[in-house]
Amino acid sequence: MTDARPQDLLAGVVPDPVGTPAEGFGVYLHWPFCTAKCPYCDFNSHVRHQAVDQGRFAAALVSEMETMGRLTPGRTVTSIFLGGGTPSLMDPATVQAVLDAVARIWTVAGDAEVTLEANPSSVEAARFRGYRAAGVNRVSLGVQAMNDADLRLLGRLHDTAQAREAIEIARATFPRLSFDLIYARPGQTVEAWTAELEAAIRLAADHLSLYQLTIEPGTMFEALHKAGRIAVPDPDLAADLFVATQAITAAAGLPAYEISNHAAPGAESRHNLIYWRYGEYVGIGAGAHGRIALPGGRSRLATSTERMPEAWATLVEARGHGVTAVEAVDGVSAGDEMLLMGLRLREGIDPIRFEALSGRPFDPARIDDLLSHGMIEFLPDGRLRASSDGWFVLDAIVADLAA
Repeated sequence: MTDARPQDLLAGVVPDPVGTPAEGFGVYLHWPFCTAKCPYCDFNSHVRHQAVDQGRFAAALVSEMETMGRLTPGRTVTSIFLGGGTPSLMDPATVQAVLDAVARIWTVAGDAEVTLEANPSSVEAARFRGYRAAGVNRVSLGVQAMNDADLRLLGRLHDTAQAREAIEIARATFPRLSFDLIYARPGQTVEAWTAELEAAIRLAADHLSLYQLTIEPGTMFEALHKAGRIAVPDPDLAADLFVATQAITAAAGLPAYEISNHAAPGAESRHNLIYWRYGEYVGIGAGAHGRIALPGGRSRLATSTERMPEAWATLVEARGHGVTAVEAVDGVSAGDEMLLMGLRLREGIDPIRFEALSGRPFDPARIDDLLSHGMIEFLPDGRLRASSDGWFVLDAIVADLAA
C-alpha cells in the first residue's frame, strides 16, 4: 500500500457509476474488540479492560459509511458482514443503528444476507433475538473445536457444552447458521478429526468453515512454535486431514465450494463469494480493507484503515473516514487478484473476464502443462478451475498462471 497524507487519500477519487452488479456489492463492518486475544489469531482485534464507548464507535462507523457511500453511488447492497473482533459484544441497539445507516446510505436488496460473527461465550438468547430484530439473518459462530482440551489450547473462553448451547440458540433464532472449526491441531490424528467433524456435522445447519491451523507471524503460537512447545502436523498428515475433510463433508451433503468452506447447495456465504468472485465491497471500521470499483470496469481502489480503534475513531471524527492507505489495482494486478481469489472456488473463474481485467490471455503453454499434470481443468461452460489434486498446490498454480 502507498501511504500519503491522510486528508488527501480519497480526494480526487472519481466514483464509478456501475460497480460489479453481477458479483454483488458488500459492506464489511469491523468491530475490533474481544474479551481475550486468542493465541493463534492475527486479526485486528483488541482487548479493552474498560467498557467500550459503543455510541462513539457506532457513530464513527456511520460517518465512514457516509464517506464511502459517496464513492459508491447507486449501489445495491447484496451482503452485509459484521466481523471482528467479536461483534456479538455489540449491543443489539448498536447493531440496529449501524444497519439502519446502511439502508439509508445505499439500497439494500430484499434478500440481502446480513451476517454477524459471534463467539459461543458471548451468546445469550435475548441478545440474539435483538440481533434478529435488527435485521441480522445469518450468524457465524467461532466454535473452533468440539473438545474441551483443544478449546483450552486454542485460548477459547467457551467449553463444548457452551458451544452446543450457542448452536442450538442460533438455529432457533436465525434462518441461516455457520460455524468455524480449526483442524490440523497439535497431536490431532485423522481418526480423532473424523469423529469430531462427524459430530459437528450432526449439529450443523447448512454451512461449515473448516480451516487448517497455521502459525501466523506475531501471534503467541508463533513464539510457542519457535520454542518447540507446540507442533503442527507434518505435510503428509496435513494432506490426509484435508482429504478426510473433503470426503466427510461431501458425503454429508456439505461439499466444499471453496477450499475451506462447505455448504449445502444454495447455502454458500454470499458475502465471501463477493470477495472470491472479485466483486466490490467497502471496508468500514478499524483495520478494514475494501475494493471499490473505479470507472472503466478494469480498476479497483484498494483501501485500508487505521488499525488502532481509538486512533481510527479520532480520524473519522476529524474528516469522515479512517483510511490511511490506498492503492490503484488495475491491469495485470487486477487480473492477478481475481486469479488469486477465484481459483479458491470450486466453480473456478471465467477466463474471458480474466483477460478483460488483466488485458492479457493466459499463456497457452502454461495452461497445457497444468492440464497435462491434472492440476487444472475446464468445465463445460468454459470456466477454469483447480482440480482436486490442484488444491494441494494452489499457490503454485496461481503463481504459474500469473507469470
